[in-house]
Amino acid sequence: MTRRDESVDLDDAVAPPRPLIRLFASLREALRGTHRDYTVGSIPRAIFLLAVPMVVEMAMESLFAVVDIFWVGRLGQPEAVAVVGLTESLLALVYALAMGLSMAAMATVARRVGEKDPEGAARFAVQAIALGLLVALPLGIAGGYFSRDLLKLMGAQPETIAKCGGYATVMLGGNAVIILLFLINAVFRGAGDAVIPMRTLWLANGINLVLDPCFIFGVGPFPRLGVMGAAVATTTGRAIGVLFLIWQLARGARHVAVSRRHLALSPARMATILRLSGAGIVQALVHTTSWLGVVRVLADFGEKAVAGNTIGIRIVLLALLPSWGMSNAAATMVGQSLGAGKPERAEQAVWLAGFYNMIFLGAVGLLFVFGAPLIVRGFNDSPEVVAHGVECLRTLSYGFLFYAYGMVFVQAFNGAGDPWTPTWINVGCFWAWQVPLALLLAHPLGLGPRGVFIAVAVAFSTFAVVGALLFRRGRWKTRRV
Repeated sequence: MTRRDESVDLDDAVAPPRPLIRLFASLREALRGTHRDYTVGSIPRAIFLLAVPMVVEMAMESLFAVVDIFWVGRLGQPEAVAVVGLTESLLALVYALAMGLSMAAMATVARRVGEKDPEGAARFAVQAIALGLLVALPLGIAGGYFSRDLLKLMGAQPETIAKCGGYATVMLGGNAVIILLFLINAVFRGAGDAVIPMRTLWLANGINLVLDPCFIFGVGPFPRLGVMGAAVATTTGRAIGVLFLIWQLARGARHVAVSRRHLALSPARMATILRLSGAGIVQALVHTTSWLGVVRVLADFGEKAVAGNTIGIRIVLLALLPSWGMSNAAATMVGQSLGAGKPERAEQAVWLAGFYNMIFLGAVGLLFVFGAPLIVRGFNDSPEVVAHGVECLRTLSYGFLFYAYGMVFVQAFNGAGDPWTPTWINVGCFWAWQVPLALLLAHPLGLGPRGVFIAVAVAFSTFAVVGALLFRRGRWKTRRV
């Protein structure tokens, strides 16, 4: 062997393997953003480039509530923490509206981008934002004005409302920034630019992280607002995030750009968005209200059963964040591929995203099955609460392989502009199946809280199977948006 050959062999031995180099190159491209056309080329690479920033975005969105609870808890006022929790419950309607409008915005923009119609994408983006404002402004006025009455209806004590009601007033009154943040992020995701929403939530969360302690405790020149300061900080962070998104649209982002000629209102386009978003709103409400039914069944077995369930579910939701990013990537691929007249590419992307999701959630499920006691004890040390939390976490984990595909199918239907299919599956699997099954297993069959956890796992698994059967029928391929 020559010296040159020896030199090459030594270089190869020291250099990272080529697959690792390609992985890091793709990760860098995903986080920096790309001009890539997702209707052509490698499907696995397209899913990766879309999913990575979407996963980070989902994690950032969940950070708002965590940060608020962390700093509000430092006040040492249990009633303040309670008001934050009650307000989050009241915001369920706002989140449902935001998710419904976002789903419609993503589907319509993705379809136009796939059709190589940037003008149409920009016009649909404007109509979605206008519709979001039309919904949010009256809702904000009513929410801010009646916030204290709503807290009273939720069971808050008069002294708690008098002391901490300002948090609900600011959060409910400023709901427009929540809706617009969801909505404009969805526009960019539909256009295939997942990096801008990710950066926006970095910015919004960074501002919230800095302002939360300043407004809550009155640091430096900031007034001491107590629990209301958390609402002011969060709303300010989100508002600046919205302004950043609007600036990105106006300056001409990579995949969708809005200029003055796009600003005229279009009743026809707005009606399309309203039609699609109605189903998305119902989807979110069915899911939320059915879960309230499950919690009501658990409440019969005492606060410790509810607490264990709450801890288990929070851990599961945290684990599912990457899966939602993968599912959103599949939705974008479906919308753009159908717009490009490539339904086979859309179908292949969904099955592939589901497979990747199954590998990820399968690994997470194994971790939860074997490590549940250690994980749950990190949140609570009460033996009874830990026992219920472990049972919840393990039972739900057994269905993760099904959930992986189910989450992707839901977003695939939505991305195709067919939101009513997953809506009816939601109604059937969660209201007509999950809640009655939880009641049956918990009480007549005597399984108690374990029966409730089994019902949840069975309902989500059923959802995935029904979703797969309807997805294979292929009617979603012919939906017009």
